[in-house]
Amino acid sequence: MNDDLDTANSVEFETDSDEAPRRRFELEETGFREVPKRWRKFYRLWDGPGDTLAPNEVICPVCKVVIRSHRELRPGDRVYCMPCMSRLVVARGPDGGLIADVLY
Repeated sequence: MNDDLDTANSVEFETDSDEAPRRRFELEETGFREVPKRWRKFYRLWDGPGDTLAPNEVICPVCKVVIRSHRELRPGDRVYCMPCMSRLVVARGPDGGLIADVLY
């Protein structure tokens, strides 16, 4: 029984070590005034169907605000949407892009 547990842990460790390091991004003020000034650079308004998301952005399914991060987002990451106070987890969408699922 311990052999199975050791194998599972080593496989998980190998997949973690094979991942490329996360890219870092410099965030600028976006003028998003619905949150306090300190956190405005972490949010921006969704510009509609022509808008594309960067690797460090995901859209909140509740309020349609784009949540931004200093680092590249990957499936399993947790993010917080301050405008609607939702906790979200990043997942891979059917089209291959990143989407956010609401935890609560």
